[in-house]
Amino acid sequence: MSTVEHERRVGGLAVEDRPAGGTPSGAPPIVLLHGLTATRRYVVMGSRTLERAGHRVVLYDARGHGRSDPAPAPSAYGYDDLAADLVAVLDAVGIERAVLAGASMGAHTILRLALRQPERVAGLVVITPAHDPATFHDEQRLADWDRLSEGLRTGGVEGFVAAYDLDRVPSAWRDTVATVLRQRLAAHEHLDAVADALHVTPRSEPFTAIADLAAITAPSVVVASGDEADPGHPFAVGAAYAETIPGARLVTEDEGKSPLAWQGGQLSRVIAELAERAG
Repeated sequence: MSTVEHERRVGGLAVEDRPAGGTPSGAPPIVLLHGLTATRRYVVMGSRTLERAGHRVVLYDARGHGRSDPAPAPSAYGYDDLAADLVAVLDAVGIERAVLAGASMGAHTILRLALRQPERVAGLVVITPAHDPATFHDEQRLADWDRLSEGLRTGGVEGFVAAYDLDRVPSAWRDTVATVLRQRLAAHEHLDAVADALHVTPRSEPFTAIADLAAITAPSVVVASGDEADPGHPFAVGAAYAETIPGARLVTEDEGKSPLAWQGGQLSRVIAELAERAG
């Protein structure tokens, strides 16, 4: 039996289904999806603000990440696979429509589902997206991901950190980034599976053109971070998503503050506001 409260298995995925901790809000359930190399803790950073506000929250480790099993094949980490996992989780916990909040890889996964099965989506919180069709085939971009994959596969956590090249991170954020990298990578049970995902997922397109996002009909918020602290998720990409998704609102941190995506309580309030609007 799992030692994590409310955890269950859906196929090979480790899923938490947290009931509302207060008076139910009446809003749709919220499902949280993390980014590549992260785990389910790293969406709202362990915050319980959503449950305390009366929301049912479901969160899970993506295939190969955290406590979830590796994919059935090393190549099975594309967005078709990830979106199918999301549908499997929704079905297993009995949710027909949900507010989906995803960071980076999770953001791309929820957009994939919103474009393919909009009837399952009550609302979207798209957190620090990075997929830019204009640079998707850039050889240097793919080489950078492969360097991280190989660093993790051959050197474990410290090999990944060395390949990440912390010197490119502004000094004000370097210690924080190094600490978070080590903490979240230490939470994985299958580092080789994460290395597989690092090679495969960046080669998978969640959609082929930003203009595709104009077809989204769900209420949406895009959370973008300033480039100094989080250059891997360019602010301009988030702004382009928000401009294209009909009615989407763009939010970011106050000037001089750490990225909103790193502030679990504040981010939870953004998600809760969208959930109430979608209810």
